[in-house]
Amino acid sequence: MQAVVFDLDGVLTDTADYHFKAWKNLAASIGIQIDHTFNEQLKGISRMDSLERILEYGGRSNDFTLIEREQLAEQKNEEYRLLIASITPRELLPGIASFLRELKDEGLKIGLASASKNGSSILERLHIADNFDTIVDPAKLSKGKPDPEIFRTAADQLNLLPSECAGIEDAVAGIQSINGAGIFSVGVGVPPEAKADWNVNATAELTLGELMAHFKAKK
Repeated sequence: MQAVVFDLDGVLTDTADYHFKAWKNLAASIGIQIDHTFNEQLKGISRMDSLERILEYGGRSNDFTLIEREQLAEQKNEEYRLLIASITPRELLPGIASFLRELKDEGLKIGLASASKNGSSILERLHIADNFDTIVDPAKLSKGKPDPEIFRTAADQLNLLPSECAGIEDAVAGIQSINGAGIFSVGVGVPPEAKADWNVNATAELTLGELMAHFKAKK
């Protein structure tokens, strides 16, 4: 194992509530009401895919042009940016700071493979950006999770084979993306049907020793 590639939301920090508030307000502005249960469907997928699901849920799939959909997605993102402006290092999930130190001390490369287009700015606010060797730009991808493109791209940007990497996700779509890329998958609180190679209940359980042991056992 030469690298670990992280998802962002639910793995490094929990911005799910910020996303939910922004989507809920956007949906309400066009007459659609969503709740936390529906919001589970939006985890791990791109902004435009999330919008499509909301429009379908509200029976408005045919009511907006492509330009109008892009404007709606940008409206949501603007509110989200305002909400995340207050993020601090205190919002790193338990165990992540020490886990990142372990990876860097061992000389492993670290990547970010998130559907969020705000990944870089969030890493900066969390004061962990310097730990990352590469960040995949989701705007340059043709397909979102569960397609494996984003994790394959992360391996390519690190100049490594997928088989030399591990990926960490908290959503079923994310685990499917990792597995499809041929990368060792670590699921944080995901159900068994996600078929992660190693499952943990929470980020506090992530240690380099345990990760290496499971990685070697799989190989």
